[in-house]
Amino acid sequence: MPEHKPARVVQNNAELKKKAAEIVGDRSEFIQVDAGDGLNIDGWVMKPRNFDPTRKYPIVVHVYGEPAGVTAADSWFGNRTLFHGALADEGYIVASFDNSGTPSPKGRAWRKSIYGSVGVLASKQQAAALRSLAVGRPWIDLSRVAVWGWSGGGSMTDNLMFRSPDLYKVGVSVAAVPDQTLYDSIYQERYMGLPGDNAKGYHDGSPIHFAERLRGKLLIIHGTGDDNVHFQGNQKLINRLVELGKPFDFMEYPNRNHGLTEGRGTLLHAYSLIARYLTEHLPPGPK
Repeated sequence: MPEHKPARVVQNNAELKKKAAEIVGDRSEFIQVDAGDGLNIDGWVMKPRNFDPTRKYPIVVHVYGEPAGVTAADSWFGNRTLFHGALADEGYIVASFDNSGTPSPKGRAWRKSIYGSVGVLASKQQAAALRSLAVGRPWIDLSRVAVWGWSGGGSMTDNLMFRSPDLYKVGVSVAAVPDQTLYDSIYQERYMGLPGDNAKGYHDGSPIHFAERLRGKLLIIHGTGDDNVHFQGNQKLINRLVELGKPFDFMEYPNRNHGLTEGRGTLLHAYSLIARYLTEHLPPGPK
């Protein structure tokens, strides 16, 4: 282990690595950007293959932003990595950031900063990081911004679309938690405390309470058989958006789970849907 030498190769994945390299390669530039209050956070940027720095490109931000995981890591994220490479080759800048509270090796204060207010500081930092990214990078067109995420990233997508409607014009929210009081205790109470003890935190961190601010194009995706993030949360958000008279788009996958992995062709259909929504409402290519 200290020398990191392989003891036995079970599968070398040479063919897969070659194919993935053709799409992804070493295309992600890892960066640090100002997220406000003098705090620098980690992120990455991926450019189109035929990138021209004299022109301005739309940007798609992939977001998670919750205390259970990171996106700005030099890791293989499977389908998501390939999807982002494909988006970049359509003519988008693709980027992602890890705000405070994510499980990065940055110490206790970093991790504890979001306790009791998941979604509040994170959404503020995500918007600030995107604006900071564009400083000194004139090829990023902040008038053409999309955001997408899954699970907690879907919740963050909702939060960004509702809280920063002047910045985020298109959003795709997959399997989100619009109301934190409807998520399970082992996760939500770990980071938010008990609902009865922290009613304001649960309210302020739940995107459903800011839905009246929606101005952009929003696609909501959920599997009706999701036994992790229950379908009822997005049903509640849909009812709220209808009540407010807000236009939005919605796709349900009957009886699919949280990862939309059940049923032949489901995952490909979901990624194709996301790509189609982005290209229709935020056309790719430089100006």
